[in-house]
Amino acid sequence: MKRKFLLFFATVLTIISVRAGEIELRGTFQGENLYVKNPFADSGVGFCVYEVTVNGQTTTDEINSSAFEINLSVFQFSIGEAVTVGIKYKDNCQPKVLNPEVLNPRATFEMVDLTLTNNQLNWTTTKEAGSLPFVVEQYRWNKWVKVGEVPGKGSNTTNKYSAKVRTHSGENKFRIKQVDYRNKPRYSDEVKTSSTHPEVTFSPSRVDNKITFSSPTLYEIYDEYGGIVFKGYGTDVNVTGIEKGRYYINYDNKMERFTKK
Repeated sequence: MKRKFLLFFATVLTIISVRAGEIELRGTFQGENLYVKNPFADSGVGFCVYEVTVNGQTTTDEINSSAFEINLSVFQFSIGEAVTVGIKYKDNCQPKVLNPEVLNPRATFEMVDLTLTNNQLNWTTTKEAGSLPFVVEQYRWNKWVKVGEVPGKGSNTTNKYSAKVRTHSGENKFRIKQVDYRNKPRYSDEVKTSSTHPEVTFSPSRVDNKITFSSPTLYEIYDEYGGIVFKGYGTDVNVTGIEKGRYYINYDNKMERFTKK
């Protein structure tokens, strides 16, 4: 048992520290403090943690107890500001951070404006609380479809973004979304535009090997059980390899069916 433990400990030393263990947390300040469970040292004298640093500065938190708080508010961070917390601990013991998720970025952006010009979506935000991707969604086929993604800057100041999009015939609707670690989406308002593109058609409705569209379009093909078979963008789809039967096809702004012979 002792031999196994020493091997594990040597691995920890190699990865984290040359003298003892260290937990490092990187994230962004969200206005909350961290809480640490702090066991006794293996020697039986004192507690496991012997130093805590925040962005390289040693904290003045009272760490000589079985549980303690890392007070981040004393550093006067702005919401969304980068934070690195180091927790150094003695040999043969390990503390546990009880709420590391409080350093995760959150979807807090406010939309200043959202416009669509010449197939380019432009938006301006403020009050971002850490870097999260912005998902571009378009309303097609009676649902919102992801059509792009742009990395967020995470700054609390004004941030500008843009993304190329493809419009379909008729009315088009777009929106911006962010989802944070709580899996709670935050949406922008919708922006709408009418397209002069002619309606797209496809043929044949009974197909041997290839479906052809009258002009390039986004498309999705599903089997009778709702499983997706193909999705993409183009003027044709090779369906030679799929089984015979009935399929559903979403394209342009339409939802139709075809039969594979």
